[in-house]
Amino acid sequence: MRRERYVAFSWRRPDREDYGLTGLVVRFLVNVAALWFSQWIIPGFDIEGAAALIFGALIFGTVNALIKPIVAMVSCLLTVLTLGLFTLIINTLMLALTAWVAGLFDLAFEVEGFLAAFFGALVISIVSVLLSTWADRNILRCDDRW
Repeated sequence: MRRERYVAFSWRRPDREDYGLTGLVVRFLVNVAALWFSQWIIPGFDIEGAAALIFGALIFGTVNALIKPIVAMVSCLLTVLTLGLFTLIINTLMLALTAWVAGLFDLAFEVEGFLAAFFGALVISIVSVLLSTWADRNILRCDDRW
């Protein structure tokens, strides 16, 4: 007899691919694509060359992995009071910090002003969510049904 599930979602253990090398490479490529698309569409956000794009994505991923959780935890109350909109400001600050660190390494990764950083972070967030969802369904969780 089949049991009915009354809960709309269920917890699952992470698969090996979630934290493996494939997952890391896919997330890096998502960052590269999101940064490239953002610099292509947003005026004032410029990345010159493949090396600046790749190393900028490495810096961006490192900043988001190490610094963003600390900033998000410290500003938790402000994020709740603004109904999550302060997260956009945090993302803007992380992109500006990435541009500053890239400048220390003489990379051609430039963000000119707050509005370029804000709209760049917004586009990066949207593209990252879309590409990560696609990659999760089609690359990380693909079946052997083909």
